[in-house]
Amino acid sequence: MRELSDANSRLETLRHIKTEYEDLAAIEEILSTSDDAELEEEFTRRAAELRTELEHTSLMLLLNENYDNSNAIMMIHAGSGGLDSQDWAGMLLRMYLRYCEREGFRTNVIDSITDEEEGIKSATVLVEGEYAYGFLKAEKGVHRLVRISPFDSAHRRHTSFASVLVSPEFSDSEDIDIKPEELRIDTFRASGAGGQYVNRTDSAVRITHIPTGIVVTCQNERSQHMNRQTAMRVLKSRLYDAAQQERQEELASVIGDKKESTWGSQIRSYVLHPYTLVKDHRTNYEKGNIQAVLDGDISGFIMEYLKQRAKGNA
Repeated sequence: MRELSDANSRLETLRHIKTEYEDLAAIEEILSTSDDAELEEEFTRRAAELRTELEHTSLMLLLNENYDNSNAIMMIHAGSGGLDSQDWAGMLLRMYLRYCEREGFRTNVIDSITDEEEGIKSATVLVEGEYAYGFLKAEKGVHRLVRISPFDSAHRRHTSFASVLVSPEFSDSEDIDIKPEELRIDTFRASGAGGQYVNRTDSAVRITHIPTGIVVTCQNERSQHMNRQTAMRVLKSRLYDAAQQERQEELASVIGDKKESTWGSQIRSYVLHPYTLVKDHRTNYEKGNIQAVLDGDISGFIMEYLKQRAKGNA
């Protein structure tokens, strides 16, 4: 029913565009033989509106893969490198929260492991909104930062890494096979925000999927029941992503183009020294205003990735 509703919505949009284009063509024909300032003003206004609608529709047509219109679950993990990588993971978390705010997505940091000194070791964010997964899937991979380390007394240049994992969110009703006997569920006292009673009871939940070793934690909801529900949604997302990764690796091994998932296979580099530049290594799209990027201006990188992905799937 959701797929049918989405298809009908897209069809109605295309019908509206077709009608509006035909109306504008008729107005243009009238203006070619007469001088009507009011009609010309109407033509200019409607043409601008149609152009905006076409740009938006073109973007939506790129988002036609499974679960593109779903909410997203994003996980950020600091790489090796101590405080620098933890600080970088925290910067990425801030960047994505700012981006989601710009795009009108709702965010909920459902779990985070912070460091007493600086940054985060990991964070899990639920992003809710139309096509949240479709957009944010472009960010999956390793992100590399080059800068003068603020934690190095000798002011040397350091390279830091953080990985980003993005999966669609699945509702309780969606069929992701998880057997109860395959789960180990632990509860513990939460350490973060989540209400005045969050630290007084064992409300935090950790679920381990024994066959795969995947572990998910949720501690930011107000009750153990809510944390357990949210953790199960995250687990479904992680299992889906693991299955997709396994299929990709099987296919790559067959065609002989398997790439190791190492820190050297970063998708994007953010350079603060000796020059300033953000470059996506998949599309070669780049931007010199790195501060704007770190403030959430990453739409250009996402658009270029989606366009290239659409060409590859054509």
